[in-house]
Amino acid sequence: MRTLFENYQPEIVFHAAAHKHVPLMELNPSRALKNNVLGTAGLVDLCHEYDVERFVMISTDKAVKPTSIMGVSKQLAERFVHAKAEVSKTKFVVVRFGNVLASAGSVVPIFQEQIANGGPITITHPEMTRFFMTIPEASQLVLQASSMGKGGEIFVLDMGKQVKILDLAKDLIRLSGLNEDDIRIEYTGIRPGEKLYEELYMEHEEMMPTLHPKVKTAYHQSFSSEEIRELLQKLQLLVGEDDVVIRKTMCEMAIAFQYPNYETQTEEAAMGSDSLATSAEPIG
Repeated sequence: MRTLFENYQPEIVFHAAAHKHVPLMELNPSRALKNNVLGTAGLVDLCHEYDVERFVMISTDKAVKPTSIMGVSKQLAERFVHAKAEVSKTKFVVVRFGNVLASAGSVVPIFQEQIANGGPITITHPEMTRFFMTIPEASQLVLQASSMGKGGEIFVLDMGKQVKILDLAKDLIRLSGLNEDDIRIEYTGIRPGEKLYEELYMEHEEMMPTLHPKVKTAYHQSFSSEEIRELLQKLQLLVGEDDVVIRKTMCEMAIAFQYPNYETQTEEAAMGSDSLATSAEPIG
């Protein structure tokens, strides 16, 4: 990364690199730590060092009241971005949103493939809901938000109402020219780390309008550079530790982390790791 910055001197950095698959991160918390958290921290420092004009981190609704290691890792990454914004000329901002239709790992092409194969369609839970947005809309709103940022903001995209995954599956069956009865739907159970529904902001984050009707700003808890340095040192010491230690420590660092019966569900994940049932995943 340092060689890239030296050679190309980027003015704007869009940081969308993350391991985003919730069940895989539950099984591999060390990867979530190294890539999603420490990778972000390293990139943030480089942007500051090379006087990048603007840095935009693509975050996820799973960082809000996280129930997964993936969500925890993205929340911790958000903190590094916020803290650096306090001491840097670089305009560091976060853009937080939900699922993007037809993106890599999106539920839609998976459902389409299952329908083409004659079924069944696999859904984790009949009440599972997610926010959805198209690729063009998400891309345009990210650009809008990044241009408005003065540094330190969390921009939250207006995702509309949450969509029930079951209804989405039925719509795709009908759009394929079939009747709902032609394709069987199987419920596989909520996977470790997953929620029935997502949220885009926490209670303590005051939502304020911006110049764009579909972009809001979440005023969030601030973190000092000293706090973040201490946090980063603790996280760096976790590298090479056992996954159980990494998971426990990261979850304790998160704000509003909630995961009842964590160890039990993690054991279930390990037992069923070869079966990755379908649910929508975010771009970030």
